[in-house]
Amino acid sequence: MPTMPVHRAADDRYASMPYRRTGRSGLDLPALSLGLWHNFGDTTPMETQRAVIRRAFDLGITHFDLANNYGPPYGSAEANFGRHLAQDLAPYRDELVISSKAGYDMWPGPYGDGGSRKYLLSSLDQSLTRLGLDYVDVFYSHRPDPSVPLEETMGALHTAVTSGRALYAGVSNYSPSRTREAARILADLGTPLLIHQPSYSMFNRHVEQVAEGESESLLDAVGDLGVGMIVFSPLQQGLLTGRYLSGEVPAGSRAATSHFLSADTIDEPYLSRARALNEIAAGRGQSLAQLALSWVLRDDRVTSAIIGASSVAQLEDNVAALSAPPLSADELAAIEPHAVDGTARR
Repeated sequence: MPTMPVHRAADDRYASMPYRRTGRSGLDLPALSLGLWHNFGDTTPMETQRAVIRRAFDLGITHFDLANNYGPPYGSAEANFGRHLAQDLAPYRDELVISSKAGYDMWPGPYGDGGSRKYLLSSLDQSLTRLGLDYVDVFYSHRPDPSVPLEETMGALHTAVTSGRALYAGVSNYSPSRTREAARILADLGTPLLIHQPSYSMFNRHVEQVAEGESESLLDAVGDLGVGMIVFSPLQQGLLTGRYLSGEVPAGSRAATSHFLSADTIDEPYLSRARALNEIAAGRGQSLAQLALSWVLRDDRVTSAIIGASSVAQLEDNVAALSAPPLSADELAAIEPHAVDGTARR
């Protein structure tokens, strides 16, 4: 069987994508990064995946975000991305930022979950094998594990970097105070904390808020620490798109098929707010999804927003958000009553 030709990347791939500095590090990331959570497992046709990944790189998306358990099944997103990388993007490896994570359930038994050194470094080695790489650019602790000393978890990230299996260390889903402590431990070891990855959207604004027991918001903490922030779920699992504005739940949609989003969420409070936001978007010549991306990127402390895409058309629609003018003070004020935290998490 003849070998498919290696992808020839677009010559103008850096012409329009804005890049943002990650905190006080030397690393720039594209304003939009491609996440491989839902649409790059074995249930998605390989040619669909391939088309999205190739087009993303041609549009200037240099950062691809994975985790050990992305799929389905677990591990398949990394294995599939490794195939696409070898087939199409291997000559461009030094133009890419590839990240992975460990922290959630991955394999049976006491060593396949959590924040132990045993789990994190074993998982990283498995991820590198699936990806076909010698190193990832960023390796994250995917979640805090209160049952494990933070020194052990951060020590594993430090080892990942000093052993050459990762270039940078990151954390995800950590509280402000735990982020500060993680940054302190890593700094003492000589490996700076590069980046934090939380969820953030117009319907999920926890990073702006001071939670009980905390003295500052996560945005304020990372800004003060000089740590970058890359946000996931900026479209709130599809609720900040036009997909549900009719009030119907389309067959095959995430609200119909995923345990991360319930059809019960498509209620009147949600519809009222989403439709109002959609009108504001239309006034700017944007789709609701594009407005949602413009909104999370309005804060300079947000380095990048991770988008998922099930098609090239969806990818291109999201990237088009970057060509819109910044949100004005009047537009932000109009958005505020409808950008209600918890709308999609009741």
